[in-house]
Amino acid sequence: MVFYVKKLVVALMLALTLTGCATEPRQNYPKDDLALKGSHHSTTLALTVEELRLNKAMQAMPDIQHFFDWAEFKQTWPQQTDFYQAKQVVTLLGDELWQYSKQQAQLGKLVDDRPLYWTRLGINAFIKQHSIGFSESETIALVELFENVSRGRSDLAYRQPVEKRILLTGFDPFLLDRNIEQSNPSGLAALLLDGTVIEYQGEDGLVRAEINTAMIPVRYEDFEQGEVESLLAPFYAVNNVDLIATISMGRKDFDLEHFPGLRRSAKAPDNVNVYTGASKSNPIVPKLSGKALSNEEFVLFSLPVKAMQRAKGPYKINDNKKVTTMSKTFSPQHLNELSGEIAVEGGGGGYLSNEISYRSILLRNKLSSSIPTGHIHTPRIKGFDKQVNQGIFLQIKAMLTEALSDI
Repeated sequence: MVFYVKKLVVALMLALTLTGCATEPRQNYPKDDLALKGSHHSTTLALTVEELRLNKAMQAMPDIQHFFDWAEFKQTWPQQTDFYQAKQVVTLLGDELWQYSKQQAQLGKLVDDRPLYWTRLGINAFIKQHSIGFSESETIALVELFENVSRGRSDLAYRQPVEKRILLTGFDPFLLDRNIEQSNPSGLAALLLDGTVIEYQGEDGLVRAEINTAMIPVRYEDFEQGEVESLLAPFYAVNNVDLIATISMGRKDFDLEHFPGLRRSAKAPDNVNVYTGASKSNPIVPKLSGKALSNEEFVLFSLPVKAMQRAKGPYKINDNKKVTTMSKTFSPQHLNELSGEIAVEGGGGGYLSNEISYRSILLRNKLSSSIPTGHIHTPRIKGFDKQVNQGIFLQIKAMLTEALSDI
């Protein structure tokens, strides 16, 4: 018991040092609910690139403006002056948005991840431009609080009497300047699976697992401020879940990424159009709280891959071992074959999909956790396709169900 408590304290201390992970606040305004207007207040905060896309998004997807009713908040918020009461208000609103979004998806009323993403941006932007009773630092803190709660981070308690527990993460839509209507199957899977129970009937009887999820932003700065570490450290410290899987949108089929790599090499920007300067000829080591993340070029996943590959569905499930180093591209069979190599691309590539996988496994190893951990890359979709999204989701659920036989 003493050892358990000590590990928990260490993990919570780590998490607390890393929780400055929300990016700049954002702002947005009603054309109905979400389109941007100029503000007449002199104390407002600047809009981010993400927020500046809102007008274009509302023109392309006008129904999103009516997805979630936050009219009462808009009416009362500008008169808010008590910071502690304001924190309670944004916490409640963030939770309402998260619960409503997953409810709409799980009931089949609106099986779409994009309304949550764009509504969150709209509310963040409104808070930034209408918090006239608060200082800049207080407003930033309020936006960060709403951001985290509306991503499911305060809704991670396991409540069901089950044998196993699973934690998943999904991502926001990304590369929106290419397609403002882009969806992300991983984010939709997070909404559809959060709080659900899956069952596996094995030779030794029925095994049930409760799933909790959280949504991750596509922003380099959030990662470097500890977005992933602050979320996962408490779980790894005490081994209180049975599987952790990060999920993102990838290639043609499903890929289970065997060897995540340390470095960024993708030229693509994040959702606030930050370019790292990385490339395949100049792979860059990411940071954590201002310091180099690690000196381990590759890490090894621990997903129950053989079991997960038994899942039926329209897509092939690959145990992807392909990596690129400064010297070659190949598919090693063992981690020791990568000794002395410099990572260019891990199995998940050189973008944040690979990085969330690397960070989660690195943290698992540092905290001496035994939780099976790894990354699921889903098939790629263009824009939004309800039928394709459904097929992807059902196969993710089937993979997790099969995994119960081996965790």
